[in-house]
Amino acid sequence: MDPLLIEVPERIETERLLLRRAQPGDGPAVCAAVRASLEELRPWMPWAQAETSEDVSETHVRRMCANFSLRLDLAYFTFDRALDSGEAGVVGAIGLHRIDWTVPRFEIGYWRRSGLAGRGFVSEAVRALSRMAFDRLSAQRVEIRMDDRNAASARVAERAGFTFEGLLRRDALAVDGAPRNTRVYSRVRGIEEP
Repeated sequence: MDPLLIEVPERIETERLLLRRAQPGDGPAVCAAVRASLEELRPWMPWAQAETSEDVSETHVRRMCANFSLRLDLAYFTFDRALDSGEAGVVGAIGLHRIDWTVPRFEIGYWRRSGLAGRGFVSEAVRALSRMAFDRLSAQRVEIRMDDRNAASARVAERAGFTFEGLLRRDALAVDGAPRNTRVYSRVRGIEEP
């Protein structure tokens, strides 16, 4: 089936979170969340090396919208359901990336707003998004990859029920351009998934 014909949920709700497809107009709230989180994001995210503007964020959001519609990348912003869905409610972002619809296989990527560590928001979002991938998109494999030094991200993968598969040595470049090792976690249909 052509991926354009696949119905992908635009909203996913959990007990505490709303995962919502990016929408035009999200740029300012996302920009504020990124600005508030730059110090924590900078070691891991190539796009978080310099402060951004609302216009740049809005342009990025609109690209996310287009890629979602084309089924090239399925990005969601996460909101705390206890707060208004405005700037204060942006918890971070999560998405299904590096999609291979022929398998189907997906990689989950995520970031969290600073000041929200230890609340389990990211693990909750990862569980919800992987559940949707298996139940609605017929995923055979969902994986999470991260810099080997990113212990917080590894804990998220483990808490969300992903299995550590291995370490890819000097597999990618870190944000400073130096070779880095990549940890790979996965959930696979027929093993972790029924």
